[in-house]
Amino acid sequence: MTAIDWVVVGLYMTAMILLAIVIARGQRNRRDYYLGGNRSGPVSIALSTMATQCSTNSILGAPAFVAFSVGGGLLWLQYELAVPLAMIVIMALLLPTLRSLRLVSVYAYLERRFGLATRLTLSLVFQLVRAFATGVTVYGAGLILAICLDTDFLTAVLLLASITIVYDAIGGLRAVIVSDVIQLAVLSFAILLAIWVAVDALGGVGAVFASVPSERLTSLDFSHTGWGDGHDYAFWPMLFGGLFLYVSYYGCDQSQTQRLLASRSVADGNRALLLNGLLRFPLVLSYCLLGVCLAAYASMDPGFVERLPLRSDSAGESVPNFNLAVPQFVFEQFPPGLVGLVMVGLFAAAMSSLDSVLNALSATTMEDLVRRFRRKPLSIRREFILAKLLTVFWGVVTLIMAFYVEAIADSVLVAINMIGSLINGPLLAVFLLGILTRRTGEPGVLCGLAAGFGVNLVLALGHPDISWLWWNVTGFVATWVTAVLVSLPLPRRMDADAVASSDFDASGLGRAWWPAYAGLLAWAGVIVLVALGFTALAKA
Repeated sequence: MTAIDWVVVGLYMTAMILLAIVIARGQRNRRDYYLGGNRSGPVSIALSTMATQCSTNSILGAPAFVAFSVGGGLLWLQYELAVPLAMIVIMALLLPTLRSLRLVSVYAYLERRFGLATRLTLSLVFQLVRAFATGVTVYGAGLILAICLDTDFLTAVLLLASITIVYDAIGGLRAVIVSDVIQLAVLSFAILLAIWVAVDALGGVGAVFASVPSERLTSLDFSHTGWGDGHDYAFWPMLFGGLFLYVSYYGCDQSQTQRLLASRSVADGNRALLLNGLLRFPLVLSYCLLGVCLAAYASMDPGFVERLPLRSDSAGESVPNFNLAVPQFVFEQFPPGLVGLVMVGLFAAAMSSLDSVLNALSATTMEDLVRRFRRKPLSIRREFILAKLLTVFWGVVTLIMAFYVEAIADSVLVAINMIGSLINGPLLAVFLLGILTRRTGEPGVLCGLAAGFGVNLVLALGHPDISWLWWNVTGFVATWVTAVLVSLPLPRRMDADAVASSDFDASGLGRAWWPAYAGLLAWAGVIVLVALGFTALAKA
C-alpha cells in the first residue's frame, strides 16, 4: 500500500472514533447504552444487521467459494432463499413476543417462561461460543489484513481490535448501528467498484460469462439431498437447514436480536426484518458476482492463481490461499487511493461483525449475571460505567484468544460455520416451546437441549456425509420431541399457561403483517428465478 492508501485508512479509523464520541453524548443509563434509547429506526437497524452478516470471511470467502472451491460456484445463492422465509417466522412469532417485554437480554424471557437454569444455560452458551468464534474471526481477519497491509500479524490485530473496542465502548449500540450503516455503504461501494473494474479489464459482461466454466454458474442443485450423499450445498439442505439456521440466528441470538429489541416498536422491528429480507439478496448477489469475475479473470490469466500467497492445508501441503484472491486482484488492477478504499472496506467488514458481538456479550453479562445475582442494585451511573468496562473486557478477551488459536485455526476456520449449526436448532426449539406450548417445563427443555445437541454431535462425528446444514433441523426436532415427552408426566408450572398464552396473543397471527409476508414470499420467488436464470445460462 502507498502513503495515500494509509491516509485513507487512517481517516476512516479516526472518523469512527469521533462518531462514537458524538453519539455518546446522549447516553444516560445502561438501556441507552445497550438499546440506544430505543431511538433506532427500521432502516438503520436493517442495514446494521446486514453489515454484521457481511464479515471479512463472507466478503473474501464467498467470492473464493464461487470462483475456486470444488463443488462451489453460484450454488451459494440457494442459501438466500431461506432468508425471506425466516423473516416471516420471526415477524409472526418471535419478535413481537420478545420486543413487547422490553428486554435487554433476550435470554431473560426464558427465565420468565421456564426458570433461571434455562436462562443461565443458554446465556452462558452464547457467551462462550460467541467469544470463541469471535476470537477465531479476529485471528482470520488479522491474518488477511496483515498480508493486505504488508505488516505483521500483531499490528494488524491490534489495529483492528483496538479501534473497534474504543468506539464500541464509547458509543454503545447506537454507535454500532450508525457505524455499521456507514461501513455497509463503504463495503458495498468497494464491491461494486471491484466488479466494474473487473468487467472493464475483461472486456465486458459477455466476455466475463463466456470465460467462466459453466459449472461455476450453476446455482440450483435439485439432484442431491445432502443426506448421506456428501453434498453439503444441495437445494434442500440449504432451504430447510438455512430456514432453521436463520430463524435461530436472527430471532434468538443476542448479537442479532439486540438490535431488534432496540427498535421503537414491534412494528418498526417488523419493518427492519422486512427490509433485511428484501435487501440482503442483492448484497450477497454482488459479492457472488465478484466471484464470477474472479473466475473469469483466473481463466484469462492462469498465472493469477500462481501469484496468490500460499497457505498450508490440513495435510501440510502449500496451496494457494484463495481467500486472498479479492485483495490480490485489487492490488493488480486498482490505482493508489482506491486500494486504500478497498482496504477500508475489508476493515469495515471485520469491524461490523466484531462490534455487535462485543456489545451483545457485555449486555448478557450485565443482565444475566451481574444484575441478576447482585443483591444490592448498582446506581445508574455505576451500571453505565460497568457496561462500558464489560465491553472492553470482552474485547480484550477475544483479542487475547486470537493469539492462541493458531495451532487449531486450520480446522476451526474451515468448520466455524458448522459450530453454530450444532446449537442453532436446539436454541430455536426452546424459544418456540416457550411461545407455542403451555405444558412444557424447565426439566423438559433442559433435557431437550441435551438431546438436540447430542444428536447433532453424533451426526457430526459419525456421519460426515450428511450435510451440516441438516443439523439445524435435526437439533430442533430432537429438542422439541424430547422436551414435550419429558414434560408430559411432570406437573405444570402455575404461571406457564399465563406466560405462554399472553405472549402468543401479543405476537398473534391475528396481528400479522400480511402484505409484508406476501412481499417476502414474492421476493423469495424472485431469488429462485434469478438462480434458475444463472443455471440456464450455465447450460446454454
